[in-house]
Amino acid sequence: MADAVRLPDPAVEARLARLDEVLAGLEVMPGPALEALRLLTEVYGEALARVLDGADEALRERLAEDELTGHLLVLHGIHPQAPERRAARAVEKLRPAVRERGGDLEWAGVEGQVARVRLSSGGGCGSGCGAGSADVAEAVRAAVLAVAPELTAVETAQVERTAAPAFVPLSTIGRRTVPQGAG
Repeated sequence: MADAVRLPDPAVEARLARLDEVLAGLEVMPGPALEALRLLTEVYGEALARVLDGADEALRERLAEDELTGHLLVLHGIHPQAPERRAARAVEKLRPAVRERGGDLEWAGVEGQVARVRLSSGGGCGSGCGAGSADVAEAVRAAVLAVAPELTAVETAQVERTAAPAFVPLSTIGRRTVPQGAG
């Protein structure tokens, strides 16, 4: 097989962004081009499904874990991993960024078609923490539904983190001294 020119991830992302723009333009004027695109997508989806059918478990897993091929598998409705596993992985990928902001994010599972996560904000927040939590919740929602569109919603339970009580040694409050001459 001849060496194929491979696209680095930033180039793939740029092409996907441009593709979104072009597709948005096609949607306003449907016709043969849109139908050709739909048919091509169906045929490519079938080809990808056949690749999965012939793949051993290790290859199926590698294809599912790759961000680009995983996206294509989701797009065509043939991703071999359960939606819950994909969603949990998306939450774990976001967790370090949430921790950098002083909070935490924890996967809580799926109930029916609804993903559940627990989000806690960091202590010592000034005003604006609520807006930050809303931004994080929206990012989590978008990330989960992008990898598991079979789910219908993402519910984020806000968990308040409280500071640990301050430790005051008993020896400092056990004795009261009375100044001389005050008695």
